[in-house]
Parts: sequence; C-alpha cells; structure tokens
Amino acid sequence: MNSNNHNNPQRRHFLKLASSVGVGAALGPWSQLQALAQTTQGSDYKALVCLFMFGGNDSNNLIVPTDATRYAQYQRARPNLALGQNQLLPLTLSNAAGSYGIHPAMAGVQQLINAGNAAVVANVGPLMVPTTKAQWNARSVPLPDNLFSHSDQQGAWQSAIVDAPPRTGWGGRLLERLVSEGASNRGYSAISVSGGNVWEAGDRSLTPYRVSSSGEFGFDFYKPSGTDPMSVAITDLLREQRADPLEQTWLNMMGRSIDNQRILTDALSSNAITTAFPDTGMGRQLRMIARLISARGKLGLSRQCFFCSIGGFDTHGDDQLQRQNENLGEISAAVAAFHAATVELGLAKQVTLFTASDFGRNLQSNGAGTDHGWGSHHLVVGGGVRGGRLVGPFPELVVGGANDVGNQGVWIPGVATDQMGGELARWFGADSTVMEAAFPRLRYFDANLGLMA
Repeated sequence: MNSNNHNNPQRRHFLKLASSVGVGAALGPWSQLQALAQTTQGSDYKALVCLFMFGGNDSNNLIVPTDATRYAQYQRARPNLALGQNQLLPLTLSNAAGSYGIHPAMAGVQQLINAGNAAVVANVGPLMVPTTKAQWNARSVPLPDNLFSHSDQQGAWQSAIVDAPPRTGWGGRLLERLVSEGASNRGYSAISVSGGNVWEAGDRSLTPYRVSSSGEFGFDFYKPSGTDPMSVAITDLLREQRADPLEQTWLNMMGRSIDNQRILTDALSSNAITTAFPDTGMGRQLRMIARLISARGKLGLSRQCFFCSIGGFDTHGDDQLQRQNENLGEISAAVAAFHAATVELGLAKQVTLFTASDFGRNLQSNGAGTDHGWGSHHLVVGGGVRGGRLVGPFPELVVGGANDVGNQGVWIPGVATDQMGGELARWFGADSTVMEAAFPRLRYFDANLGLMA
C-alpha cells in the first residue's frame, strides 16, 4: 500500500477504529518489549491502588461512634439521615477510645478491619499547614485554594498540590522516581481502569495507560503476520513513511499502542485468578487490577499504581440513604474480593488499597441530603497496614463545636492528605528525596501516623 491509497475501505475502517481507541504509553516495539520482560520483581513488588469516590462521600455515615453519648450527638445533628444504632456493624479498633460501627452495607470491609487487614483514617483532608478553628476564624494561616469545589478538591486529593491548579499527581511523581527511565514496560507502572485521572500523571515522561475493566482491547482482531484483508491493510499502513511529521507521529504512536495492547493481552492470558468478584462496576474494575497484578512477572515491574473509581456521592437532595447504601455495598463487596485475590496471589502484604473522595459532607442535614464539607474518614486495606486501628483524631460530632468551621458540621481535617499519602509513599519505597518531590508540604506535618507496618 502507498500513501495515495486513501480510499481503501479496510484502511478507512482502521482509521475510524483507531480514533476511538486510547493510544496509551509509548513503550517500544513488540519484539524488544517481549525480550525485555523479566520476572525480577519477586518479593520487592509493591502496588498502590487508589479507589476514588467521586462526588464527596458523606463519611459521617461511614464510621459512626456507637457509645451512648456520641451516638446521641450524631443522631441529634441529622435526625433524618442517622443510621440506627443497632444497624451499625461493630468494629474492633484496638487503639480507639469508645466504640465505633461501620455502615451496615460494608460487612466485607468490617471483616477486614476486625481481622487486622484494614484501618480507618479519621477526618483527613487537604491542608496547607496544621490548622485550628481559631486560626481558621482569624484567617491567620494559609488555606487550600477553592475549598468545597468538587473539581479543585478532587485535584487536591490526587495531587497533594493545594495552592495551584494541579498538573501532576503524587502517584505519578512517585513512579517517575521509583521506576527507572529504562525499565521494561515502564508505561505499565501507572494503569487506570477508570479513564483519565490526576493521581497517576507524572511530572517527567510517564503517561498513565488506560485499560478497560472488561479486558477487551480495540485491536484484538489484528495479527501482524495475518493474511486476512484487515490485518494486511493495517500492517501496510503502519509501514508507511509520511512526509508530514504529524501523520508520521500518528502512525508511530498507533503502532506502539497496538504493540502495547498485545503485550498486555499476552501477559493477562496466562494469569488466571480463581477468587470470585461481584459482577458490578467496582467488582469488574478491581478484578482487572488483580489480573494486572498477577501479570507482574511478564511485565517485569516492581512498582505499580492503579486507579479505579465510582461516582454517585454528590447527595445534596437525593435519596442519600439509599444511594449511599448501594454505593458503599458495591465498594465493600469488591474490596473484600480484591483483598482475597491478593491473598490468593501471595501478595497481601505487597498491595495496599486506599479510598479517596472530593471531600466529606456536613454533619447537619440540609433537609434532604448533605452539602459540601471538608475532612472525611477513609479506609486503607492490605496486609502491610497496621490494621484494626483508628488513625488520627476523630472529630467531635457537635455542630458549631471544636472541629466545625462552618456551623453545619464541616470538619477541619485533623490529618492532612499529605500525611496519609506520605505513609503510603514511604511503604512504597520512597526515600526523603522522593518524598519531597511527591509531597512538598509534608515537612509542615507530623510524618509518622503509624498507619503502615
């Protein structure tokens, strides 16, 4: 085929399909990558998994004090949204004063916490520096930009940049420094099963690779040595040399993208997981991540970050109780299955999953749901976690109280996102230099939460 055959129907079909398929990372020719892939990661392998809850999860109904005094405060502040004291699933938290329960839809996560395989990080959120209510009232310390804005706070959580629009994420900045430029299949160190995200965006050359949670890839039909008309047309097209640099760059990128997809398909084909996952959006995402982790040997990587997500947490006036029940139930079942899969793979201590969200929501109901808040409770799951513990100070559940900066139950964070992320990064293998690049504001906070073993 030459560059003048623009009307070939097979070619037109290829071009149309190519435009709808993510290009992916530029990893190099198939033959080179296949030869470079090694099973060298062994016991040094570690993976971080970010599970993002878009919309702002109301974590005041995720973790609830169940002792009489504090439960009464909680119930008084949200009479139409409070969960029944006898509905809450009891948690065994070895270091907590008082008793706590978790949302009734989260039986799977309850079991992980009580078995020591997960921890609760209380009231965590973006901060510039440690901040008290008095400092908030006096505006005597710098505050994160655009608090209570969905997009800005999603970026703040994923980037650890709270005073400027983020362009890179702390996961991506970690990988840029922990996975060498010449590492085989380096582009697969950052994989998203839920589209684009800031968390995995690097500040050097790393571009996250997007994978469908279904495992279906756009060019599975193409065989480089195939004699069928479609394969022949694609092979001829990819061999063309174009005078226009943009056209040539496009062809080069498409060729690398196809190579990349074939590598991933080959790596996944021989890595079966027997653990059953729920057939839900989150179940499919975490199952694909587990399969990708099982393929680590063929990809030859010792560090990976994965991103998955679920929406539906923006509950100003919807049926918040029902929506949250459905979403948290989906998360709990999928996370429990994911942890079981890491046990099956013998990697429970080498894989850590953490939750994140735009922000928490007000303790006080707006009459139907809850409005934008700030600090929020989150979960960290894995065999490397100091599980069965409550990390960070739990807020006083009093509207207008010591932790409330909005007179509606808007919690000023007691733990900065930098502190939580910093603990995960240190476990991931970051030294002080890498930590400074990933979390430039961590120096203002206590870096040791005791979250990870």
